[in-house]
Formats: sequence, C-alpha cells, structure tokens
Amino acid sequence: MQTIAARCHQIALCLAAFLLADASLTAAPQQPGRAEKRTYFFEDAKQDIEYRLYVPKSYDKEKATPLIVLLHGLGSTPHQVIGYQGITTEAEKRGYIVVAPYGYNSRGWYGSRGEGKEGPFFGTRSDPDNLGALSQKDVMNVLGIVEKEFHVDADRVYLMGHSMGGAGTIHLATEFPDRWAALAPLAPALDDKTSRLEKIRHLPVQLVMGDQDRMVPVAVVRKWAEEMKRLKMDYRYEEIPGGDHVTAIARNAEMITKVFDFFDSKKRAAKATKGADKAPEPQPVGK
Repeated sequence: MQTIAARCHQIALCLAAFLLADASLTAAPQQPGRAEKRTYFFEDAKQDIEYRLYVPKSYDKEKATPLIVLLHGLGSTPHQVIGYQGITTEAEKRGYIVVAPYGYNSRGWYGSRGEGKEGPFFGTRSDPDNLGALSQKDVMNVLGIVEKEFHVDADRVYLMGHSMGGAGTIHLATEFPDRWAALAPLAPALDDKTSRLEKIRHLPVQLVMGDQDRMVPVAVVRKWAEEMKRLKMDYRYEEIPGGDHVTAIARNAEMITKVFDFFDSKKRAAKATKGADKAPEPQPVGK
C-alpha cells in the first residue's frame, strides 16, 4: 500500500507537471474576464502574500454578491486554480466573486495537517515552524479583505478546493462552521477521520472524485460520502467514471457547472447566522 508520503509526492509532481505544461491554464487570459493578481502584507509572516481575485462585470456595490473562496492543490498556485476550466466563465455568468488565496505558500495545507510543518511534503527547512497556522490564517485574512472591499452576501460565501485544497475545505469548515453556505471538496486529499463531519453536518456538500484517481484513494473519499449519508447531510457525491486526479477536475467545465448549480441553490442556514464566526479584521492591503 502506498504511504502518505508517496501519495503526497505523486500529487505534487502530477499537479506541477500538468499545470506547467498546459498553457491554457497558466498563460492564456481568463475568459470572459481576467483574474487580477493582488498582494497584501501579512503581518504575522512579515511579507507580502499573493492572491487572485475575479470580480464579474455585473458587480454592483449596491447589491449583495455571492463569493467563492477557492483553494489550490499541493504545489499549485492561486493563478493556476482560478484558471481551471469553467471557474471564471460560470462566475461571470452567475455574478460570483471568486478569490483564490495562497494559503501562505504552495504546501501549507491550510491548517488541515496541524499548525506546524511536521510530516511528509508539508514543509521545508526554510518554512516557518508555524506553517500550518499561517496557511489557515492567510485564507481568513484574504476573506476579510474581500468582504471589506466588496458588498459580499454573508449568507452566500462558499468554500471550494482541489486535492490539498479539498482537505483544506473540510478543515476550514470545521474551524469556522458557521461561516459558509456550502462546500465543494474536489478530489480531496483526506485521511480517514470522518468523525470531523459531526461538526459540519449542517453544511451542504458537493463532493467530487474520479474513480481512477491514483493520487488520492477513491476508497477513502467513498467513506466520507458514506458518513455524510449516515449523518443525513445535504450532500451530493459525484464519482467521475475514468476520472483521474488532475484533468478530471482542472479540465472539466461540465463538473464545475454542476458545482455552481449546487451553490446557486444553497444559502447559509438561518441558525448559523446568529453568532457566526467572523473573518479576522483584514490587515492593510499591500500592492
């Protein structure tokens, strides 16, 4: 059986090779608009951190606008994940803002593997000892920045992520269970600790997985789907026939359309709006 270290290594190499080779995801202008590169000064890290932001042409500051927080995979970047086929097209069509934080760097795991950097393909010698904590906080900082700048519908903030970002989606949902309207973990690099779903059983989930994924064991993700069923959660599990770990997600506009359809039908539960966790006060925007 593959070790976690081996799987993480394969995920990183596969994502990096695919995204660097496919110019349509990394170089071509976004259609129908273009995602904007931004940075802010992350005080805890003492450095500027990049994120990508897409605002639809229909944005009206007088109207509350839905927002998707989009998390990239291991070894990937905000620029690459926001370029997945269908993301900005659907956002433009339906009037969504999309923001893709870095999570401090390409291997922070958004806090899903702990606050430090211990473990295979989690951190390097040059990374800070609190890499996981910084990764989580960066996401929430960026969320706060966007909510302060734009008129975001607080009851329609969605969380979506691929691979490492899928694990981050589940983790951040459990950390801030009343912040989100719905979740979409795509080929999530999860462990078998499905008990975490108890804390977010009120959240709608669109779970997507390829049945030929060689990076993340499909059997593990099926266990999460089974637990969602047992808990009687509002969930949909799509298992893509012949789907691998990367192209079935990054080059699958039809699947992304289904995710947006799911989000369109979900708003934050009324009971969650009372005393909901708020994103940290955003730090000063940099460049």
